[in-house]
Amino acid sequence: MKRKIVNIINFIRGCEPRCEVDLYEPVREQIALLKTYGFRGSFLLQYDALIDPRFVAMMKSEDNRENEIGVWLEIVEPLCQKAGIPWRGRFPWDWHANVGFSVGYTPAERELLVDILFEDFKATFGTYPRVMGSWIIDTHTLAYAQDKYGLDASCNCKDQWGTDGYTLWGAYYNGAYYPSRNNVFSPAVKKENAIGVPVFRMLGSDPVYQYDCGLDPSSGAASWQGVITLEPVYSGKDGGGGEAAWVDWYLRENYNDSLMTYGYTQAGQENSFGWQAMEKGLKLQFERFAEMEKDGLVIETLGESGRWFKESFEETPPTATVCYDDWKKSGKQSVWYNCKNYRANLYLDQNGLRLRDLTLFSDGYRDRYLDGVCTSPVLQFDTLPVIDGNRFSGDGIMAGGYFTLEGRKLSARITEVGEDGDRLTVSLADGDRALTVIFDERGMTAFCEDGKVLSLVYRFDPKKPHPQMASEGNTLTLCHRGFTYSLSCSAPPRVGEGCVTLSADRITLTAVQ
Repeated sequence: MKRKIVNIINFIRGCEPRCEVDLYEPVREQIALLKTYGFRGSFLLQYDALIDPRFVAMMKSEDNRENEIGVWLEIVEPLCQKAGIPWRGRFPWDWHANVGFSVGYTPAERELLVDILFEDFKATFGTYPRVMGSWIIDTHTLAYAQDKYGLDASCNCKDQWGTDGYTLWGAYYNGAYYPSRNNVFSPAVKKENAIGVPVFRMLGSDPVYQYDCGLDPSSGAASWQGVITLEPVYSGKDGGGGEAAWVDWYLRENYNDSLMTYGYTQAGQENSFGWQAMEKGLKLQFERFAEMEKDGLVIETLGESGRWFKESFEETPPTATVCYDDWKKSGKQSVWYNCKNYRANLYLDQNGLRLRDLTLFSDGYRDRYLDGVCTSPVLQFDTLPVIDGNRFSGDGIMAGGYFTLEGRKLSARITEVGEDGDRLTVSLADGDRALTVIFDERGMTAFCEDGKVLSLVYRFDPKKPHPQMASEGNTLTLCHRGFTYSLSCSAPPRVGEGCVTLSADRITLTAVQ
């Protein structure tokens, strides 16, 4: 049986300048709820909470003794003051990226901030923290913390575009990966290039609807995406962790029998929302976890998952999330495949069957802040796009790699998914015609069972910013932010304006490393 993991991670801020909210009540109630169900969770303290005696007392209380305590790395005024770094924020905690996140500081300042955070944590709790999270921890900072202090695990935010000013786009979609020493957002392709701590993706992102959230095929992608996640404060017509029907669907599909190496999600909520906003959804989810625990669901701390991951995998393993339906029962299907070389999303909706996403990973691609400082209130981490059904849509075009046969778009539905090692085999049917799509660590293969010539037609809005593309022989070469990368194809790809076409009786795409 594949391991099915839930981490209940609650992170704690000591300041919330955006609204009037009781920051202590949620933490007290979260501790009580964990105790009621006999679950163990992780509490990650921001520095202003670490130096607050009331939060420290909660963490040291008898009721909290079974839970894990770590650090949440957002930068706050008292941490800068102790480091002798001028505070540039509008408030004691400022969410702007160039102030509230490590990317806003020089590499030397980042190291000093980590040292103070870790030393003060040790002075308070007797040991250095073994887990550290944030919406995003930059590459230099995570490598420094791991190399100097040793971590069991880290965590960062789900993929999103522009949400709260933080663009994180193109990484391992769910689960954990060993990050590259050149780009914390990208899995390391080679073991020697990895930061030796697994990074878990947070928030339980909807594998059907989150990717395209806010997309209008006429005008294109949203500049700021909405949120469709397991976070208990979100509910309504789009779904989310406070919506019972969505929660039941998400848990069923996230942990179904089509898992590869393991299944994962993160539950919990930051205290900034207040207890009233999260109470209903959190209690609903805990009830579901208790039911699923009887059938093997593993509810453990972030650190426990990190130690298991290190013991089980020397390199980032392949994972899959297979949704045979969507929570709105509109006929959509979605398969996410992740490995150390690339990620892909096979997707079916009213537009037909398509590769909605194909993104490559490379140890040579450097994040924007590896040596420099973020000077903007927004930040961006990304990897290497080939097909992007969200960002490259517009002007009436829903971008993606469409499967066509004899000029007709296929609308093949998933009938069965099987896994063997690093291989995920997706069987589909379009009427009486059978189609097979195989993903493994080398790349993707697609073919019709009757041997007919199949085409993969990638359509996108040429007016949208996208990688430069060129073909030579059977190689498709792309360039993104000055970085060149390639795919080896089973036939010569034909590149035109807003379109790339590949036709063969057996289509293959292989990442060139």
